[in-house]
Amino acid sequence: MGNDMTPLVTYAVDGHVARLTLDSPDNRNALSTRLVEQLHSGLRDAAADPAVRTVLLGHTGGTFCAGADLSEASDGDPTESTVARARELAFTLRAIVESPVPVVAAIDGHVRAGGLGLVGACDIVVAGPRSTFALTEARIGVAPAIISLTLLPKMSPRAAARYYLTGETFTAATAAEIGLITLASDDIEATVAGIVADLGRGSPQGLAASKALTTADVLARFDRDAERLAKESARLFVSEEAREGMLAFLEKRPPRWLR
Repeated sequence: MGNDMTPLVTYAVDGHVARLTLDSPDNRNALSTRLVEQLHSGLRDAAADPAVRTVLLGHTGGTFCAGADLSEASDGDPTESTVARARELAFTLRAIVESPVPVVAAIDGHVRAGGLGLVGACDIVVAGPRSTFALTEARIGVAPAIISLTLLPKMSPRAAARYYLTGETFTAATAAEIGLITLASDDIEATVAGIVADLGRGSPQGLAASKALTTADVLARFDRDAERLAKESARLFVSEEAREGMLAFLEKRPPRWLR
C-alpha cells in the first residue's frame, strides 16, 4: 500500500504563488480518482491561504494530462460507474472555474481528452513548443461531452467544429489562435513569471470579483447541463461502438464500426 501514499499532485507555496504540479508521469497524469482528490485539496488549500494570489498549475513528464484514467476498475453497473466518473470530471473542472484565486496553467507537453477540459477551466494558459492538443473522442465512438462545459465558451465555434470532428493534432500556436489557450511561448518560464507578477499586484477581493465576472456564464452552463452531459457521456461510453473503438485503439488496428 506504500504506493498509495505517493503524492500524484504536489503542492508548494512560493511567495504569493501556490504551485500545483500534476506529478503522475507514469500514466501521463491521467485523471485517476486519487489525482483528482489531490487536485481538489490543493485548490482548497490555495483558496484558504490569505497570502496566495495565484495558483500555478504545471506538470512533470512529457504529457500535461491524458484525460480519464481508463485503467481504473469500476465496480457494479458500468453505466452508473461511468456516470459517476463523468460527474467527478465535471466537479473537478468546476472547482477550477469556481476557485476565487486565479488559476494559471503552464503547459509544455501533450494534452488529450479530459486534459483539454482542465485547460479550458483555467483562467490563463501558457503553452510551450512541445505542447500538442487533440480531441480524439469521435475516433473511438464517444464525444467530448463534459469538457464542452469549459471548451465551448473558449474556442471559436468554427475551431470547435473542426477539432471535435477531425480529431487532428494541433500546436500551441493554433491553440492560442482559436482561444483555447492564452499565449504560446518559447520561453514559458519568463512569460508565466510576468503574468504571475501582474496577478501579485491584485487584491484578493479584486481578483476574486474580477474573475467571477468572467466565469458566471460558464458556471451557469454547469448548473444547466452537467448532469445531462454526464448521462450522455456514459451512454456513449458503454455502447458497442465505443467498446469496439477502444479495443481497436488498444490493439492498434482500424475499428470495425458496427452498423
